[in-house]
Amino acid sequence: MRLLPALTFGTLLLPLAAHAAEPHSYAQPDQVQVTHLDLDLKLDFPHRELDGQATLKLDWKNPQAPSLVLDTRDLKIAKIEALGADGKTTPLNYVLAPRDKQLGSKLTIAAPTHPAQVRIVYVTSPDASGLQWLTPEQTADKKLPFMFSQSESIHARSWVPLQDSPAIRFTYTAHVSSPKDVRVVMSALNDANHPLNGNYTFDQPHPIPSYLLAIGAGDIAVKETGPRSAIYAEPSVVGKAAHEFEDTEKMIATTEQLYGPYRWGRYDILVLPASFPYGGMENPNMTFATPTVLVGDKSLVSLVAHELAHSWSGNLITAASWRDIWLNEGVTTYVQGRITEALYGKSQADEEALLDARALQKEIGKMPANSQKLAPDPRGINADDSLSDVAYSKGSWFLRTLEQRFGRAAFDDYLKGYFNHFAFQSITTEQMLDYMKPNLIDKYPGKMNLAEVKDWVYGTGIPKNAPLPDSPRFDKIDQERSAFLDGKLSADKLDAKGWNTQEWMYFLNRLPDVTPLAKIQQIDSAWHLTGTPNAEIGMRWYTHAIAAGDKAVWPAAADHMTRIGRLYLTLPLYQALATTPEGLTYAEKVYATAKPGYHPLTQQAVEAIFAKAHKIEN
Repeated sequence: MRLLPALTFGTLLLPLAAHAAEPHSYAQPDQVQVTHLDLDLKLDFPHRELDGQATLKLDWKNPQAPSLVLDTRDLKIAKIEALGADGKTTPLNYVLAPRDKQLGSKLTIAAPTHPAQVRIVYVTSPDASGLQWLTPEQTADKKLPFMFSQSESIHARSWVPLQDSPAIRFTYTAHVSSPKDVRVVMSALNDANHPLNGNYTFDQPHPIPSYLLAIGAGDIAVKETGPRSAIYAEPSVVGKAAHEFEDTEKMIATTEQLYGPYRWGRYDILVLPASFPYGGMENPNMTFATPTVLVGDKSLVSLVAHELAHSWSGNLITAASWRDIWLNEGVTTYVQGRITEALYGKSQADEEALLDARALQKEIGKMPANSQKLAPDPRGINADDSLSDVAYSKGSWFLRTLEQRFGRAAFDDYLKGYFNHFAFQSITTEQMLDYMKPNLIDKYPGKMNLAEVKDWVYGTGIPKNAPLPDSPRFDKIDQERSAFLDGKLSADKLDAKGWNTQEWMYFLNRLPDVTPLAKIQQIDSAWHLTGTPNAEIGMRWYTHAIAAGDKAVWPAAADHMTRIGRLYLTLPLYQALATTPEGLTYAEKVYATAKPGYHPLTQQAVEAIFAKAHKIEN
């Protein structure tokens, strides 16, 4: 996502503070750095606000630094004061700059005496980009309101004034007051047996970056899934979720066997309302997850494997800038595959890897050259736009290549050492490569040279010798799809009765972008995909059907778009409809109904699709 200027490869790098000039943050960590955050917040559902104070413990790096500079977005600041060792407070002067559309408002606090702690009293905006407030009617059980955060990439600043950069890590404690029937959770150690008393305290003893700061609150029940794991969800959802994710403890133990101990204590999962804009968010100790993976057959539990894997790659070792985000997502996707293989078999892991690889092969050539690189050159894009399939799929493909070339045992040993060496640090691509050269490339000469590694990291496209997994079932699907499209096999003769979710995804992914309407209607007549409860299949099906001109699916597509706020599962339908004037009009009507239940990030993304479509029209 966020970018850093490219650094020279091959020599020992400067300390982190020396290259932390993060273009998506106003913070100046070379002057002063936040080391601990103490929050005291009150949940105000009627006003859709968090009201309270943030106390920042500071490490002054520059003896001449005149001020503390923080990131904020739409915060109403009441007062700022220095906090002395004796508990006495001294008012501090500050300037809140005009709001930048992307970065928010720079908060400059005059602090020439370099206080050890600074306290900021503030209130969030009802429209905070990092918070969503839901009415009871917008939840599954429709009894209590719900609120949750999404701080990645640069939205923590919309609910806490801080240094909002992945390069800066801090510990935190928090006290949160809530209505007594509302349970509160955070990205910290949570107590599954905590009474619903409206009084919650949290402790995160490990240093984390700001994008992993998270809070959720609502009608939340709890069901244990192991000695160090539990599912949190609305009462009507928690049982189904606990069944779907019952292998969580096995996943933790499997990853520990591969890459060393789980260092965070507990691993809990909060299943959010359907408006959550992402599949999952790897908040430490408390993964936030979409309900769209609850399909009943565990076919989509790789999402949990992915978010759990972040406990090693992403949370334990964090990309120091959004330019380096592949260090989080590519490594994590590789580890996810290893967990899936260990628990559910090589066939499922290979299918998921091949799905990702084929999708990337189809799209990467359409991207600007710089966007095809794992570690791109500096580019002027928004932090939220920095993440793409390149970080996930090309990154994991690179690691699978390393595994193949060096051998699994040697690569596992390397990766375990990497996690230990950089534990609880934020690093750049260049730091990772400087570690890889002596500990993998030079240690096993003749396996893969530095030029090949640099081609993966800094080159465009996919290297020609990139290995692909074999999938006999996918090969058979390719044959059947070709026969169907050529008119040699009718839709009802497709051997699809036993296809799992991944196999349906593969079949639909590989259909032509615009499939003949008659073919689409034949598939639906035989397999009844319209109305499917499986959102992964539904997204692909409705996108193809809309592109083919099948207006009969529009109402079911509208229901899908209204129920689900997850960006990945919703935006393709808006994009498909927006390609024609009639479809655009219909999409805008659907959005008018769906908008109140969408997260701010989803709202922004849909409105951008409409703006682009109208621009093309004019």
